[in-house]
Amino acid sequence: MDTLFNTKFEGDPASHSQPGVQLKSNTYDLQESNVNLKLTIVSTVGFGDQINKEDSYKPIVEFIDAQFEAYLQEELKIKRVLHNYHDTRIHACLYFIAPTGHSLKSLDLVTMKKLDSKVNIIPIIAKSDAISKSELTKFKIKITSELVSNGVQIYQFPTDDESVAEINGTMNAHLPFAVIGSTEELKIGNKMMKARQYPWGTVQVENETHCDFVKLREMLIRVNMEDLREQTHTRHYELYRRCKLEEMGFKDTDPDSKPFSLQETYEAKRNEFLGELQKKEEAMRQMFVQRVKEKEAELKEAEKELHEKFDRLKKLHQDEKKKLEDKKKSLDDEVNAFKQRKTAAELLQSQAQQAGGSQTLKRDKERKN
Repeated sequence: MDTLFNTKFEGDPASHSQPGVQLKSNTYDLQESNVNLKLTIVSTVGFGDQINKEDSYKPIVEFIDAQFEAYLQEELKIKRVLHNYHDTRIHACLYFIAPTGHSLKSLDLVTMKKLDSKVNIIPIIAKSDAISKSELTKFKIKITSELVSNGVQIYQFPTDDESVAEINGTMNAHLPFAVIGSTEELKIGNKMMKARQYPWGTVQVENETHCDFVKLREMLIRVNMEDLREQTHTRHYELYRRCKLEEMGFKDTDPDSKPFSLQETYEAKRNEFLGELQKKEEAMRQMFVQRVKEKEAELKEAEKELHEKFDRLKKLHQDEKKKLEDKKKSLDDEVNAFKQRKTAAELLQSQAQQAGGSQTLKRDKERKN
């Protein structure tokens, strides 16, 4: 991007140890001569770096849909300000392909298939000086064949306008573009040119025999910038808008193929919503009544169990009390019997003592006589 716009954009390279895919958006105001351009660059940080790449495309799709949704919400407002609305929709996706020289990765095919109905995809072979010219030609043919066989629709430069039909037709045959980027300027001949210096020679970024960078810049910025914006609005955004409105219940025609007015659609949808709301309220009321009944049954069952437990404890208490009373009575009887035996024993002892005393007196009298 620095090479493409001849500018040093802010931001440091991100590491390849991201836990997931993150999208970072930065907006810049560029000026060249009397031309002003508001450029927003969105980088997909961490894309393809995870071990499990199954859901790598989802954050990208969600981000693009979020921009469409923001624009749709602005359109649906009563007081719209689209003439000065900051349009954040993505108008071009530069999809970089690793210069393997073999075939596209599964991740590339899956992601481009998910994105081709949402954004203008321009495939680019990055660091194209890593493979030879013959390999690069075969690689381009291989990529194009795989895209066609997998039904991936990439952006085609328009050929319906006579003024650009010839150049765009030629450029379509060069897709995907093989590019090399460099912000370093080297003196080649009498001119300072952007190039990459290698031990074996110099690769010139703006030399069309070395890479397709100039073709990409011409097509992207100078020739087809407005068409990219128009395609985003008329094709990708309209598809999102139509699907979103159909989800909300809006249609252009009724079952009899007659025009379907917005007011009728709104009223039908409102009545349908109110009907569903009443059904939900009735279902919630029935559920509440059922829950109350279930709770009452549980409380009655618990109360019954408590009563049964109380009766059991009461009966157990009475049985224990009766046993204690019987035991007390038995002990009282034993105590009374003991007391009676004690009294009888004391009486016998007293009588014995009296009898012994009388015998002693008698013996004393006999001695005296």
